[in-house]
Amino acid sequence: MRIISPTFEILDCADEETMLKRLELFGRVCYKSEDRITKDSAAKFIGMILKSGHESVIEHEKITVRLVCDRGVTHELVRHRIASYSQESTRYCNYSQDKFGNEITFIEPCFWQKNSANYQVWQQAMEFAEKTYNKLIEDGATPQEARSVLPNSLKTEIVVTMNLREWRHFFRLRAAKRAHPQMREIALMLLRELQRRLPIIFGDLPTE
Repeated sequence: MRIISPTFEILDCADEETMLKRLELFGRVCYKSEDRITKDSAAKFIGMILKSGHESVIEHEKITVRLVCDRGVTHELVRHRIASYSQESTRYCNYSQDKFGNEITFIEPCFWQKNSANYQVWQQAMEFAEKTYNKLIEDGATPQEARSVLPNSLKTEIVVTMNLREWRHFFRLRAAKRAHPQMREIALMLLRELQRRLPIIFGDLPTE
């Protein structure tokens, strides 16, 4: 059994200058102000667009990321409708095989200390789930049958593509203090990186 922390990887994201210049070109069609495009006008224009709430303009650009998190988090994630998802399948992945290290990987809960009683109970439950899954596979169950004993803490990978407007909506909900702690954990990690890469697009969103 392995226990890991959640991670993310940005797979497709244009650099900020390229993205802003394209968005400015698309957005100025609304005002027929293409003649006002200059070398340095994109950031100011898109900043104005966001401040005015005219966020449909930024739907023309997208970002694709790979998230490594627990399956409970992805159950909330896929409720965001305007997105595309490709997720690791428990129907076809046989975690007792060599390619998975002959073990099941779980995501460590961020809300319990390792030396706490609750963490120890959780860890024992994960060990039992792995043992039960492997026994079912050994006795002839298929992965899609054996997965019925796997918990929400099971590690999964999911590739997510959203346009910029939907990412902003996602972060407003999932990086908020009221969000589920594990959802908020990975949402904040990703938001902070996108704020570093694309401060004009994401810099106004709270991270505290």
